[in-house]
Amino acid sequence: MAVLGQSAVTYMDLAKRFDASGQVEKVIIEIMNQFNRILDDMLVLEGNLATGHKTTVRTGLPGVTWRMLNYGVQPSKSSTSQVTDTCGMLEAYAEVDKSLADLNGNTAAWRLSEEKAFIEAMNQQMAYTLFYGDTTLNPERFLGLAPRYGTLTGAQSCTNVISAGGTTNLTSVYLVVWGDTTVHGIFPKGSKGGISQEDKGQQTLLDSNTPMGRYEGYRSHYKWDLGLTVRDWRYVVRICNIDTVALATAGDSSDTSPNLIKLMVKAINLIFNINNGRPAFYMNLLVKTYLEVKLMNAKNLFLQMRELTGTDMAGASGGIVTTFLGIPIRRVDQIVNSETQVV
Repeated sequence: MAVLGQSAVTYMDLAKRFDASGQVEKVIIEIMNQFNRILDDMLVLEGNLATGHKTTVRTGLPGVTWRMLNYGVQPSKSSTSQVTDTCGMLEAYAEVDKSLADLNGNTAAWRLSEEKAFIEAMNQQMAYTLFYGDTTLNPERFLGLAPRYGTLTGAQSCTNVISAGGTTNLTSVYLVVWGDTTVHGIFPKGSKGGISQEDKGQQTLLDSNTPMGRYEGYRSHYKWDLGLTVRDWRYVVRICNIDTVALATAGDSSDTSPNLIKLMVKAINLIFNINNGRPAFYMNLLVKTYLEVKLMNAKNLFLQMRELTGTDMAGASGGIVTTFLGIPIRRVDQIVNSETQVV
């Protein structure tokens, strides 16, 4: 049984959900919501393991021989290795006193308003982990993109890590090509993908007193099992060490901002085959804003902002979209401006 504390809903919380007529407010202005468009684009497939997904990667080609008449050829073979990616289990419980929720007969509507907040919180946590999840620090999570592309030398994937030259106040831009043989999300074999919500109904809960008292309440359980597999490291590029202070000078007479256009062209050309999936750039609001400042340059023909009538290269539809060389640019608020310098 759960312990009632700061996580419990109070009369004050309940009062804030009612409109002037005493009904549950139909529209709550969700000022805590964010844009994390990577969750809209990400292809998610069922893993081949109960805990994640195992990928076989070819690491060497077989030897081939120019043969002369009357001379044979030695047999050879290729070499492979296997990489296993695991899933994390993100969960939450929502609990409310039954008497509180039943006031004015608005139980279902009030619980629905609470459910939206839990889904948004899980979205933000999942988007953050897609970039910064580090299983060496938090083994209960999954490995994100930043640790996979976190060095300029040594690792094989460092070929696809580009430094913008900054040392402080840093952020990154990512180019990802989603596909079933490139990069995709995973959920455990035999499970259900996406967020699941289970109404546990009426439960006996515990308060925070000593000794603990019991009361009747409603409980909902939220669960999201997800992981990330980079099946081919050549389909992600990270532009790191972007100095956000210098970036703010973009378009000024004394412009010291990094040349994002040049770096993004380089990123596209580092992708092994840009047409082998659904590509998209991911950056936070600050970077996206100053990149769009460059739209004011009439000579800039490759960075465009247009209204989308069909679907873009990443599979999204509708609205106004900024593209670079036809590749959509997505805003992700969970990409921070305080990254550690990649060296």
